[in-house]
Amino acid sequence: MKFGTSGLRGLSVELKGRASALYATAFGKYLLQTGRARAGDIILIGRDFRDSSPEISANCASALTALGFRIFDCGNVPTPALALYGLERKAACLMVTGSHIPADRNGIKFYRPDGEIDKSDEAAITAEAAEIERNGEALAEAPAKTEEHEAICRQLFFERNAALLPQDALSGLKIGVYQHSTVARDLLVDVLGHYGAEIVALGRSESFIPVDTEAVSDDTITLMRRWVSEHKLDAIVSTDGDGDRPLVADETGTPLRGDLLGLVAADFLGARTVVTPVTSNSGIETAGSFAVKRTRVGSPFVITGMEEAVAAGQDHVMGFEANGGLLTATPFDINGRSVRALPTRDCFIPLLAILSLAAIRREPLSAIAASYRLPFAAADRLENFPVETSAALMAYLRASDENLRLFLQPIGEVAVKSDIDGLRVTLGDGGIIHFRPSGNAPEMRCYVEAGSESAALDLLHSGLDSIRSWAAAR
Repeated sequence: MKFGTSGLRGLSVELKGRASALYATAFGKYLLQTGRARAGDIILIGRDFRDSSPEISANCASALTALGFRIFDCGNVPTPALALYGLERKAACLMVTGSHIPADRNGIKFYRPDGEIDKSDEAAITAEAAEIERNGEALAEAPAKTEEHEAICRQLFFERNAALLPQDALSGLKIGVYQHSTVARDLLVDVLGHYGAEIVALGRSESFIPVDTEAVSDDTITLMRRWVSEHKLDAIVSTDGDGDRPLVADETGTPLRGDLLGLVAADFLGARTVVTPVTSNSGIETAGSFAVKRTRVGSPFVITGMEEAVAAGQDHVMGFEANGGLLTATPFDINGRSVRALPTRDCFIPLLAILSLAAIRREPLSAIAASYRLPFAAADRLENFPVETSAALMAYLRASDENLRLFLQPIGEVAVKSDIDGLRVTLGDGGIIHFRPSGNAPEMRCYVEAGSESAALDLLHSGLDSIRSWAAAR
């Protein structure tokens, strides 16, 4: 088990056992020791649709009940819906989800009563779990009594999103909702339909399908291109497994990048400060009228950056990641009402922002995307890539400029390099290539930017090929 860019991750078979009870106990003890909660307080638990999630959720409920907490079972709800309900109830939360990674893995996202945990919290929970193991402490196994709160949690999130746009703001748009196995699938239909869009529900699945909105698979793109043609759709929308990362495809079935969705959302909100990781498009700094702060990849780092901006006296502060997940650190006035901060990834505001812009301009999404004139960008990853190999590659590239030069020799010359998170290289021709091991799974990621779409794809394929060749030659 280890904490990655967002939450604890591990093999499903391990989390179904002692590990989930161990980390839930460690989290509960940490809340009690730090005074963030007391015995008798409420803790909310939600989960995604993975086969392993109900058992892991039950383990967590048993462990926390044994510490004296009351458990509100929020069922299968999006992570931002659970986080919002937690803020409203001033209650800690656990979301059992592996997000976009395959079903043989799962995870737990932890929330304090005031929001998502940070890196110092992760370290403290990890240390507490290690102490419990050293002491050989027995963990609760008896089924816990829980209180059903799914409908309340879901309704609160619907009401938040049903007030963001004017009535019938999406009237005239025909939108496909790729439902697959995301916990947001019914809320997407309800919210978009509330605004007058014509909805076509697509691809609902009772078995878990991992959808990575930052590296959409060729199979998913093929499906979406067939659907837009078959149903004459203006757009297709979806999310990852736990509903905190948006996926939007234009009228051709081509996915729009998550950082573009974040940029559109920043304009929609009237943001003055935007916090985003180094993997987001390099054109963001010049694309809006807001200040931009760059961070490492992962919502905890974005949240820290937003907190620093608020502490410095800035308002209208938001953040987004390259996957499109949007976070707000301050209230925003939207559609004539103040909408409270939600400092965890949310997919609904980015979806609604770009769809409403298309409706207002009466332009296709492809034209909306082109109007921002961002550098062409692409990203992909090598799956089932051993963590040890990723670490060895990064150590080799960082060891000397000569190593980096030799590795990139078939691709281009090194002009500038940055080591904020992974290794990001600006090439002599102005292109950008960024190598970064995933923080959530055994994957090696590659991000690129170039002057044209074809050049970006060529650069991406060359980067992935170089990684494969290096690993094969070890």
